[in-house]
Amino acid sequence: MPSTPDARPAPLGAGPAVLAFDVGGTDTKSALVDRDGRVLGLRRTPTPTGGDDPAGDVVDALAALAREHRAEHPDVRPVAVGVSVPGLVDEAAGVGIFASNLGWREAPIRDLAARALGLPVAFGHDVRAAGDAEHRLGAARGYGDVVVLAVGTGIAGALVLGGHPYAGGGYAGELGHALSDPDGEPCACGARGCLETIASAGAIARRYTAASGIAVPGAREVLAAAQAGDAAARRVWDDAVRALAEALARLVATVAPEAVVIGGGLAQAGPALFEPLAARLDALLSFHRRPALLQARLGDDAGLLGTALAARDVAPVAAGAAPASAAAAAARSAGATATEPAP
Repeated sequence: MPSTPDARPAPLGAGPAVLAFDVGGTDTKSALVDRDGRVLGLRRTPTPTGGDDPAGDVVDALAALAREHRAEHPDVRPVAVGVSVPGLVDEAAGVGIFASNLGWREAPIRDLAARALGLPVAFGHDVRAAGDAEHRLGAARGYGDVVVLAVGTGIAGALVLGGHPYAGGGYAGELGHALSDPDGEPCACGARGCLETIASAGAIARRYTAASGIAVPGAREVLAAAQAGDAAARRVWDDAVRALAEALARLVATVAPEAVVIGGGLAQAGPALFEPLAARLDALLSFHRRPALLQARLGDDAGLLGTALAARDVAPVAAGAAPASAAAAAARSAGATATEPAP
């Protein structure tokens, strides 16, 4: 069942009215953003899965949600749509390359959505959208080179280089599947010893249960046990912090970000994560540019806000007006499909 629709202020500011859809493997977040930047009718609905046409089913669900949003707010006329999805995504081609949870391969989602919704569509990756939002509106505002990590059940990442999201053909930002321990545990991706098998919240809970025989629902309980003197919990937590610091040190040497933003469930640990992580990272660096370690500010709304930003970036181009930011519009509209706006 849909969650109760609501309206809330957002740091989006004035701009074109747009629809935004942040599609997840379980739920889809959707909202209508008006010209003042208010997020209207924000809701979470189940993402359709298991059908013979997974991409078509998702797009049909988005079209139905769009009709509901527009019926609830008939005075708000969106001029573009943003759609973000998980998995491997080729933004330029408008294609969902692969999404294991949703079951599609090489799905032309942008074109399908443009036809179904009758509006220009900005199509992208959910975590890159969240990273763009944190860069433009949140914790990393003012920095040009940024790494954004979402550390929860898994670890997902986004790169912003020179002020623009970097996709690498859809493959960039997979820090959770960077090698951390060649002799480590098998990862669900098919590799071994990925960072995600050590430093994600899911891995922390799983590794503590294996070490102690005590089942816990998440990393929060492991941290509490570590702080209470549980030696197994302390080892598991320290291993996670060490692995994350080592991964960041490699990124610093390769990309030299000005800031690293960490969000997701693990970031809720606050100083218990950020203080030892900063100390370990400092110990691993020498001449390198030391990035600011920042806690994400936009929370669960980051992906939806980033998706709305992408829709706004293509909206001026679609409407034939001069874009507010030519560089941003060019970066995001290069692959956007524009159709005549629906009445």
